[in-house]
Amino acid sequence: MKWLFELLSPARPPVISDAATRDASAIARLHAASFQRGWSEDEIEHMLLDRNVVAHRATIGKNFAGFIISRMAADEAEILSIAVSSSYRGRNIARTILRHHLGRLAAFGVRTVFLEVDEGNVSALRLYRRAGFVEVGRRDGYYPSTSGRPTSALVLRRDLA
Repeated sequence: MKWLFELLSPARPPVISDAATRDASAIARLHAASFQRGWSEDEIEHMLLDRNVVAHRATIGKNFAGFIISRMAADEAEILSIAVSSSYRGRNIARTILRHHLGRLAAFGVRTVFLEVDEGNVSALRLYRRAGFVEVGRRDGYYPSTSGRPTSALVLRRDLA
């Protein structure tokens, strides 16, 4: 019955907050479900303890819906990963968490944000392009694929200042 209630209920907006080490397990599970090589809980916990890492989580009610993690260096940052749970995709959660995250990075003095994305990840490319990212480079054969033929990574950039 819970699934029926959620299906018929109006969509609730996500709550975006800072991610902390207590979120490492949830982030690791979602990362493993979203990417070919998932990060371990220990890897994520170490990232979250790094003072140069900025991480946010999205929750809907008590449910973990998504996360984003970046690493800052001087006035630049690199988005390391962003993922939304498959049960919450299509609800603009990625756009909401990305917008919030970019605002926090700007508040920390970041002027330029970079990221790498698989050239075949159409939904991620749409998200990033709508958020103002532009392609500035390409790494051919960067990502392994299930077909055995590596795919290219596109390097994207967005200026915040």
